[in-house]
Order: sequence, then structure tokens, then C-alpha cells
Amino acid sequence: MHASRRGQPDRGPLSVEPRSRCRLSGDYSLHVVYRFGDFTLDGDTRQLLSKNSEVHLSPKAFELLSMLVANRGRAVPKAELQEHLWPSTFVEETNLASLVVEIRRALRDKASDPAFIKTVYSFGYRFAGSVNVDTACAEPGSVKPCLVLDDREILLIEGANIIGRDADATIQIDSPGVSRHHARVLISRGEATLEDLGSKNGTRVNGTPVTTPARLSDGDAIKLGAVTMTFRIATSTSLTETLPGGSG
Repeated sequence: MHASRRGQPDRGPLSVEPRSRCRLSGDYSLHVVYRFGDFTLDGDTRQLLSKNSEVHLSPKAFELLSMLVANRGRAVPKAELQEHLWPSTFVEETNLASLVVEIRRALRDKASDPAFIKTVYSFGYRFAGSVNVDTACAEPGSVKPCLVLDDREILLIEGANIIGRDADATIQIDSPGVSRHHARVLISRGEATLEDLGSKNGTRVNGTPVTTPARLSDGDAIKLGAVTMTFRIATSTSLTETLPGGSG
């Protein structure tokens, strides 16, 4: 499965902090930063910092670390983590374990004596470190709506964003289960709304079929046929792709 833009080549009840509950707005949104040990985790810039130096994490590993930190008061089952990271998609348990290894390496954490990521055997994982949470208001226009697909962040423009197989789709997805004009994400007046366009295989948000326009929130899982993507509110500095003619 490949996704491309016009004129460009192919390329569970988890807890969330207040920033993730803020809907898009032309005003201010809440910016949450976690600090633990020598590390700073910033979900808006999607950065992990160690003494002001950036530590690389893959998008899935960053998402997993964010989930564990946000749910630091409890052990999170593996099934719950897998469903959030790979919605409605079967993956081997080793995929999750590989992400944990990547995170531990980035945090210089030891599985045998963990300071941060603790394995709860035959169950899941728990964030064991002490966390300080900083909150501040992000400036207007500093956050942008995007879709995360195949570990890429795709900026959504103001107005209608058509998703489908057809060459004239705003976001073109080359997958047999996706209709020519499958769905539309409308960005208007600080809100994001998803609508199915009479597709053959349907559109779902967090497992629920979309039969009427559905308002999107940060972290919502969108499924078009067999293709799954995530709606995110990202900072303009973290975006990797921009639609032709789009802002940011």
C-alpha cells in the first residue's frame, strides 16, 4: 500500500493529558511537557530531549513512550497498547517488544533494573519513573491538524481534504480496499470533521462506522477499508509533509 499527494511521488481507554483533549482552535491550546530524569518529552514538537539534545525515536516508539508516561499511574496491558498503536490490525507481540527495546536504548534504561520502563510479566508495561508535568498555552496557529500514515505526518489544509485512490484526491492512497473518493476531512473554523463519501468498504473512527459527519479529536484512529491512520494535532515545526498550496 502506498500513499501519495497530487504531483508528488509515493512515499482502549488510554489516559491522555489535557493537551490531547484540546480540540483545534483559533485561540490558545494547552501545551503539556513531561520531565523525568535527564529527559524532556514534548508531545507538541514530538521531541525527546536529554539535556537539550534531541534523542531520536521512531514515530511508533515515541507514541508508545507518550502513552506509558501519560498512563504512569498504572500498568498498561499489551493488548491495549497494541490496539492503540495498530488499531484493528493484527501484529506480532514482538513488534511491541521491539519498540520497548528502542525506548530503553534511548533512555539508557536497563531491562534488568529499569528506572523508567518496567515489564509487568504476562501482562504489559508500566512507566516507573518520577514525572513532572509542565503546562503552558501554545500560541495561536502553532498547532496544525495532520494525518499520521505509515509513520508519516501529512498536513491537512483548511477546507476539504479528499482521501482516496483517484488521482485527483487531495491525499491519494494506493490500496485496493480504498474507494476512488473514500472520505473527506473538513478543516473549518478550528474544527476537523470526517465524512464517508459512500465508500464500498466504509470508514470508521475508533472502531465506530462513520454514517454521519464525525468531529475528530487528537489521537483518533481512522480506518478506510484496511488502511489505518491517526488524526493528530501537530506543531508546524514537526510536520514532514505539506499539501501543495497549504500553509505551514
